Amino acid sequence: MGPTAVGKTEISLALAGNRFEIISADSVQVYKYLDIGSGKPDRAERERVRHYLIDCVEPDVPFTAGEFCREAGIVSRDMASRGVAPMIVGGTGLYIDSFFHGLSEIPEVSPEVRETVRGELLERGLQLLYEELTRIDPVFAARVHPNDTQRITRGLEVFRGTGRPLSSYFDERRRYGTEDSLFIGLHEDRSVLRARIDARVDRMIDRGLVDEVRGLRERGFGPELQSMKSIGYAEINAFIDGDTDLRQAVEKIKTATKQYAKRQMTWFRKNRRTRWFRPNELEAIREYVRQWLNGRDAYR
Repeated sequence: MGPTAVGKTEISLALAGNRFEIISADSVQVYKYLDIGSGKPDRAERERVRHYLIDCVEPDVPFTAGEFCREAGIVSRDMASRGVAPMIVGGTGLYIDSFFHGLSEIPEVSPEVRETVRGELLERGLQLLYEELTRIDPVFAARVHPNDTQRITRGLEVFRGTGRPLSSYFDERRRYGTEDSLFIGLHEDRSVLRARIDARVDRMIDRGLVDEVRGLRERGFGPELQSMKSIGYAEINAFIDGDTDLRQAVEKIKTATKQYAKRQMTWFRKNRRTRWFRPNELEAIREYVRQWLNGRDAYR
């Protein structure tokens, strides 16, 4: 279950019962202390149904799709040993696709190589690094936006650290998921979705997102960290640094969230196995899941 953040927590909890436990496929919820801006389930919800891959690492520790797959694989196997099925919930498409369709096993790149590439980013600029990537790995570069700093630097790091283009690892994939999987997507009319996003961002501000970001910075987690560049945190960091006022920061969060929701839908609609429902169709979703469970039970 993934697309559109609206209603996913409530629906996941309603469906879980005693047959499922939840694995969060959210690239921000994995970080400790990033609570309000990531929309983490609260403590009561997490006690009602067991959740995994939330609050796993400190905000200054990188967490990749590969690490998600490894951790989710371990958790899934443990669930299977207890007769419980994993419900993977979240909107990070790369995590979900990597888990179900396969992830390239890329050798670890040394910190020295990473540091060199980061230095060149500051000295030469992103455009020149992207041009280098198109020369050394045109296959991967064709899939990367010229402004995607993380993937451009990753492509260069892998080439320099391993001597092979990143794209050369694409066919050496390890799959963690199975064909016996049910894909459920949530969708809503655009006008309704936009209104809900606006209301959700306002609630985040009312709940204390600004204080949360200030607290993170007091702990030593600065705006340069990848975790602190995620939607909501980047804009509030800009406000704290005096680059914008709070009203403008809030509007930027709303705009960025709407753009991200649109990209989510584009990404997840590529999966033709996904059955789409509106958030208010809970009983229809329950029946769909019930039929799937009955089918699985019949072949045990």
